[in-house]
Amino acid sequence: MKGDPFLYNNNMPAKNSVKQFVENSYYHIYNRGVEKRNIFMEDMDYAVFLSYLKTYLLPKDEQTLQKALADENGNYAQKAEAIKLLRMNNFSDNVELLAYCLMTNHFHFLVKQTESTSIDSFMNSLSTRYSMYFNRKYKRVGHLFQGTYKAVLVESKEQLLHLTRYIHSNPGSKGVPFQTYDYSSYRDYLNPERSEWVKPKNVLTYFATKGVNSYQEFMGDHNIYDSVVIIKDLIIDSD
Repeated sequence: MKGDPFLYNNNMPAKNSVKQFVENSYYHIYNRGVEKRNIFMEDMDYAVFLSYLKTYLLPKDEQTLQKALADENGNYAQKAEAIKLLRMNNFSDNVELLAYCLMTNHFHFLVKQTESTSIDSFMNSLSTRYSMYFNRKYKRVGHLFQGTYKAVLVESKEQLLHLTRYIHSNPGSKGVPFQTYDYSSYRDYLNPERSEWVKPKNVLTYFATKGVNSYQEFMGDHNIYDSVVIIKDLIIDSD
């Protein structure tokens, strides 16, 4: 579907369904640990997960990787890493991550996809890769996540804006100020150039750069329950 991503037909996914996706559209994505177990045990786990996001969402620098591969002075480890990165899936042309928050046992994304299969391919790659890392590190086997990730279609600009507020406010449910939380995209909204792989500009275009009507004011001046009412159909299990 081309044009305005908020003009949909009635043939849209049901709440939490991942069986059908619409191209050029926004989704609230959520998943948590199996049996609500922790999926991030220490700071390094958050860092690894974020590094995977960065690798998948930044354009692949194939010229540099090919150069490293052809370097006669390069060592085996460098060449092996170049080969791995060249073979790895990349979603920079198909998926935009507008907002995220990683909590101890779950995560939230706000994602825009350009093709109907983009999110599914992206989430399968990310979940598989992180699960392999986690199981290897903590010497466990079996599924890390509680089934297939959940996805809900965003149907309006108002929902889009308030969904980012809901995602960024998540640390507050654990008594942690969202302003200082390290594992969300809130700071990218205050400094849009902070992370190349996070794309807040589609949201920030509706706000002033600073002061009155800024995103920072939006986060501070609106009660979270106001946002919950607006996005009640987009909220997925949160604990």
